Amino acid sequence: MASSWIGAGAEVFAAVGTVGAFLVGFLLLRREHRREAERAEDERRAQASRISAWVEAHRKPDGIRQVAFHIHNASEMPIYEVELPSAVPDQPDPEQAAEFIGLIPPGQTVRRPAPAEWQRTYVEAEPIQIEFLDSAGRRWVRDEQGALSAVDR
Repeated sequence: MASSWIGAGAEVFAAVGTVGAFLVGFLLLRREHRREAERAEDERRAQASRISAWVEAHRKPDGIRQVAFHIHNASEMPIYEVELPSAVPDQPDPEQAAEFIGLIPPGQTVRRPAPAEWQRTYVEAEPIQIEFLDSAGRRWVRDEQGALSAVDR
């Protein structure tokens, strides 16, 4: 009788061990999948995270102060279809289209004159919204606070 209890206990222990091993294996596999997904997202965002845009005043060669958009591509690949807001952020104007710049070469900062509305309201350098395509053809937006998000079109 005692040997049947010992045998039954051993079978229950083996069954619990098998289920426990399965659960641990499943949890480890799930954690690894999550890590892979995060790594893939980091790789996807790598180029986009190196793009910035701001508005800042500078002096032209003739000495006149001009407010200009600055777009910096710190990545190793060009970005395409770069769009900047043409209306001042606090005064959106639905009639005005975005300022289209096109291509920004790798490792360069491109400067373009800002529309007149920006000249009148300029106080100090500040980040601006930018929309662009990375070298893999993904569309991104970086807002005025620096948040980067993918755009589905």
